[in-house]
Amino acid sequence: EQPSRSGSSGINAVSSDVLRSNILTRLDGASLAALSCTCSNLNSFCSDESLWIQQCSATWPSTLDTRVQSIISTFPAGHRQFFSDAFPFLEHDGVIDLSPSVDMTELISAVDIFYKDKVIFSRVHVTETVSGWFLCSPMRVDLVEPKELISTRVSLINQWEDDTWKSDLEENLSLSWILIDPTGKRAVDVSTRKPVSVQRHWLTGEVHVKFSTIFVVGNKKRSEQVEFTVTVVLAAFKWREEETAVMQIREVSLVAEDKDGKNLGGNGSLVILAAAMGRKRRFRAGGEGGGKEKYLEFMERKTAKAEMKWRREKETAMETAACWIAVLLLGFLLCFYLFIHKNMVAIMKRLIK
Repeated sequence: EQPSRSGSSGINAVSSDVLRSNILTRLDGASLAALSCTCSNLNSFCSDESLWIQQCSATWPSTLDTRVQSIISTFPAGHRQFFSDAFPFLEHDGVIDLSPSVDMTELISAVDIFYKDKVIFSRVHVTETVSGWFLCSPMRVDLVEPKELISTRVSLINQWEDDTWKSDLEENLSLSWILIDPTGKRAVDVSTRKPVSVQRHWLTGEVHVKFSTIFVVGNKKRSEQVEFTVTVVLAAFKWREEETAVMQIREVSLVAEDKDGKNLGGNGSLVILAAAMGRKRRFRAGGEGGGKEKYLEFMERKTAKAEMKWRREKETAMETAACWIAVLLLGFLLCFYLFIHKNMVAIMKRLIK
């Protein structure tokens, strides 16, 4: 390190123009945020709005949409705040306290799907959240129309018998689903980035890829788990023997379910999302793996509870059937007794005569 003419050394000796143009623009968002915490001078440089606009557009191409840009511009800290809201993973541990009401007129979905770090799907969707239809109906957001097919550059080798296609999607497919509250000026990513489940439908042959985030809501005395699941349905076309299958996107949807597998209503989902947006969160390395582990634990509990419920219903059904059999048997014995009694009375009368 050589001191500059002004007597400064180290990073302070670097020209501000060089720092802005040739150094800060080469960093990713996480590194830029970490660098801003080192000293006041770097914090000032790293707070440049143009840097965070670049970071957001590079990380999520859907944020280039004019509607999303106009909403982010209203955030107190602009794109820097949006990045700090959407980039870190939500913490799965701890109970989310729910507020009784939420002031949210609409919910903006900014969704991007990547394959090998290249975007293959990007879309922005606006969901109104004030009508009775949304508040009372099950929470579901669909980005693809029923008859719409979106071609991708994803080509899978034609060996469905092994799991090469499955491991390929698990490693190379990623998704971000950012939900934005324009009223509260907050955002949250409800995706695990990497798939938690990749399955091929036994009948249609479609590939169902799931991304899931688990929340624990309620209070310390009573809490329950809810799941926000993003499902991407891929279908192969031009499929023949010894050829490659190019995938199409047929469905991209978001639903909210409780631990019993029942869909949550729009009102309850909004309350949970608003509380999640207000939570503190931090970036953690390997967050994708942690999300999958939480999903597998959740599915184990869900399966165990379903089996317990099935056993209880089976026992109840058996007890009910046993009661009905006892009633029928008792009725049969009573009819048989009356029949015998009537015949015996008739026989006795004949003997007396």
